[in-house]
Amino acid sequence: MNYTLNQLNIFLKVVQTKSVTKASEELHLTQPAVSIQLKNFQDQFDVPLTEIVGRKIYITDFGHEIATAAENIINQVHAINYKTLAFKGQLIGRLKISAVSTGKYIMPYFLADFINQNPAVELIMDVTNKNKVLESLENNEVDFALVSILPTTLNIEKLDLLQNKLFLVGDTKTNFKRNNKIEDVFTKLPLIFREKGSGTRQTMENFILQNNLSVLRKMELTSNEAVKQALLAGLGYSIMPLIGIRNELSKNELQIVPIKGLPIVTTWSLIWLKGKKRTPVSGAFLEYLTNEKSKIVKEKFSWYEQY
Repeated sequence: MNYTLNQLNIFLKVVQTKSVTKASEELHLTQPAVSIQLKNFQDQFDVPLTEIVGRKIYITDFGHEIATAAENIINQVHAINYKTLAFKGQLIGRLKISAVSTGKYIMPYFLADFINQNPAVELIMDVTNKNKVLESLENNEVDFALVSILPTTLNIEKLDLLQNKLFLVGDTKTNFKRNNKIEDVFTKLPLIFREKGSGTRQTMENFILQNNLSVLRKMELTSNEAVKQALLAGLGYSIMPLIGIRNELSKNELQIVPIKGLPIVTTWSLIWLKGKKRTPVSGAFLEYLTNEKSKIVKEKFSWYEQY
C-alpha cells in the first residue's frame, strides 16, 4: 500500500461530510480532484470503503474503521508537527471559537494579526446560530464564544469587543419621513424574521414585545445573508445588525428606515466558561485581545460611528 496523508485527509473529510461535494468545498479543492484521490485511495483496498446508491455516497463498516485509523494517523502527524514547533519556541495548538452568524463580520478582524503572528496556531471557528453557540460552550467544546446577547443560564466571564447596532432595514424604493413613529411603520411593513434560536431574532422579538407592536410577518429565513438578499429583492423589511450591511448601504442598495427608538444597541462579547483552564494558545489570544482590541476597533470599525 502506498497511500498518502493527503488521501487520508480527503477520505476522512468525505466520511465526516458524507459528500464529495461538501468535502471538496471544505478542503478548498475541486470536486474532480477529490473524486480522483478518493478512487486512488479506494483502489489500494480489496474491500470497498464506500458505496454509491442513487446519487448518495454511503460509508461501509470497513470504511468507518479505516476513517478512524486515518484520523488517528493525522492526529499523530499534527502532534509531531506541534512538538517540532514547540521545540523551536513557537506558540502551537488549536484555538476553537464558536460565533453567532453575524459574528463572521467582526471576528476575523480580531483574529487576523494574532494568527499571522503565530502561524503554528490552528484556528477552528464554527459560525452558527446563538443556541448552537451556547450549546458548544456549555459542552466545553470551544475555548471562546462570540455573542451579542449574554446567556443567563451559564456561569461565564467576558471581554467586550464592539457595539452591535441594529436598525430597521429595507430596499431603497420607498421614501420614508424622518423620525417615524414606531407603530406607524411596523404595522404596515411586511417583516422578515431569522429562525428560532437566532440572537438577531430574539432582539427583534424583544423590541416588538416591549413596544407592544402588532406586525405583519412575511417570512422566516435561516441566515442574515438570506435575509439581506430578501431585502435587496424587495420582499420586506427586517431589523438587522449594521455590521453586515455596510456595502449595501454605501451602494445605496439598502436603506435604514428612520424610526424613534432605533437603533437597538447591544455588545459583541467574547465569553468563556468561568473557571475554564486556558491552554497556552487561548491564554495568549485573550491577552492579545485585551491589549489590542481598542486599536482594532479604531482601525477596522471607524466607519461604524457615522450611524
